Amino acid sequence: MDTPDQFRKLQEQLEKEKSWPLVYMFKFIIPADNQKMALVETMFSDEAVISQKSSGKGNYISITVKEVMLDAKSIIDIYSRAAQIPGVISL
Repeated sequence: MDTPDQFRKLQEQLEKEKSWPLVYMFKFIIPADNQKMALVETMFSDEAVISQKSSGKGNYISITVKEVMLDAKSIIDIYSRAAQIPGVISL
């Protein structure tokens, strides 16, 4: 699968990293919706460390995920899957 244009620069930067595997930190902002939260969480393994924080008004949830990733492609795959979930913003 080709890298979507929106992630090409990130992939190039990640491929310069020489110490794989590494712990990578993902950040997402999603609407406060349990279904979307579950969809994001299912993209990660049981070993991932997931933390969340609600916005002041409770309309959004900030999600931070730390997980060991084996290569740049694995990271881009997760961002590509997240981009398919309506309302999810990857930071």
